[in-house]
Amino acid sequence: MKRLIPSKLTLVLKSALASCAFMAGAFAPAAQTASSSPIMGVPFTPPETPPALKNSEAILPFFKKLAEYPRGRHLKPLHILQIGDSHTAGDSISGAWRSILQNRYGSGGRGVLAPGIPYKGYIAHGVHVSMSDGWTIGSIFGSHYSSDMPPVGFSGFNLTSHKNGAQISLDSGIEEAFDRFTVCGLAKPGAGIVVVSMGGQFQRVDFNSSWSHSQCVTLTSDMPQVHADVVAAEGPITLTSWASFRDNGGVALSNLGVVGSQLIHLQRSSDQVIATELKVYHPDLIVLAFGTNEGFAPYFDPTAFESVLREQISRIRRLSGNVPILMLGAPDASSRREEMLHNTPGVSPPLCSEPLPTDGFVTSPASNPATASQLSANQSKGVDSVMSTLRQQGVFGSDGNGPDISQPPGSDTNSAQNALPNIVPPSNVIWKVTTHPLFPPAGLAAVRRVQQRVASQLGIAFWDWHARMGGDCAAVHWGKAYPSLMRRDYVHYTSLGGQIIANRLDNDIKNAMESSPSPAR
Repeated sequence: MKRLIPSKLTLVLKSALASCAFMAGAFAPAAQTASSSPIMGVPFTPPETPPALKNSEAILPFFKKLAEYPRGRHLKPLHILQIGDSHTAGDSISGAWRSILQNRYGSGGRGVLAPGIPYKGYIAHGVHVSMSDGWTIGSIFGSHYSSDMPPVGFSGFNLTSHKNGAQISLDSGIEEAFDRFTVCGLAKPGAGIVVVSMGGQFQRVDFNSSWSHSQCVTLTSDMPQVHADVVAAEGPITLTSWASFRDNGGVALSNLGVVGSQLIHLQRSSDQVIATELKVYHPDLIVLAFGTNEGFAPYFDPTAFESVLREQISRIRRLSGNVPILMLGAPDASSRREEMLHNTPGVSPPLCSEPLPTDGFVTSPASNPATASQLSANQSKGVDSVMSTLRQQGVFGSDGNGPDISQPPGSDTNSAQNALPNIVPPSNVIWKVTTHPLFPPAGLAAVRRVQQRVASQLGIAFWDWHARMGGDCAAVHWGKAYPSLMRRDYVHYTSLGGQIIANRLDNDIKNAMESSPSPAR
């Protein structure tokens, strides 16, 4: 595996210490702060947990392809297509998994993306996207949703031009260079022309049609490219996705997530668009990663969710031609909102202990005698400790392509959420349940029970993300950790936390491959 030089990894880890931005979304859980608990960090390394990939025989065809991983010109890469919520949109985990796989097998390009810049704060790791004015955004969820908007596919977004010359552009780094570039949109009466360019090639595609249908155009090149443009001309056009691949073997991992969304919102996407795009993008594994927003809903109905889950799995199988599916179970997360204690029928969740300084230990920055140089030394010591642990676990890498954003930043960007925590040694900490405690919402456990049961009954591979984190209340330990592994909303991950989760998922898949019967080995 290709590794970052120590100085670069140190910078990555130091930058992760301050990545606790307050996040907000319509259905996304709100960040919580305990008035009784200081902003502090406790040195912590997540303990190893048992492998958590179940029903792995369901993805034996993917194992076989991954074990072979041919390399060479004109060979399409192995393609993993992940769809989900803000965990997928933020790419802290899928991006780290992408780096692991591409370091091992080679890069197959960046994969499929939502067209343009679908929301404020959007970052596509590995590439840079730019967009002119003159576009209207549509989405299956959030402020851009409308019941009469044009159809959307798995990306969850569409982009419709309202002036000629409206443009979106994609620039990649060398590692994500591509020789195949695809744009998908809607052909219909009165539609305009799409001008697609890559590496000096130009192609004008008329989207005006006597009937409405999904249409894709692909440009190829004999040499890897790092720039492509899409321009609207001679009338309005609607784009549903675009993608960059490198046909040299290797792996491409696409992350298509909509912030705040639930699985039920996927029903708003078009069968016709999805079928067309799946035929063009040809995934070898589809990863289904919903559940967090369902678990944080004001009321979670397990029966209704199970019906939606079964329906969408059947739909994906029908539209994809039975591509293997891996479901990621809802991870552990925490809240202080009392209504989350009883947002589903059943037993109340456990209350989580939090770290509090022992008597006599000063944590206030104003009264703390530590100088800036001492704080810097403490930070370096913490980074070195974590680096040592990560070397043992094999967790390395970050594309260095900007902050880890899992959903648009909230307005409270200068709050204590962003403050560097006071570093408290474990010997000076006691763990107690506070008067305003953190706890995993009751709905999250109910989500996971439904997911596991349906996966088992329908023959879907299932990864128990919650167990791999360490079970109930693990999010509190990850969020209070130094360096921080989760944001202070106890829901979303820092870049470092995302790397650890990706490494555990990858290890479980490797272990399942090695223990699978021939010819998947």
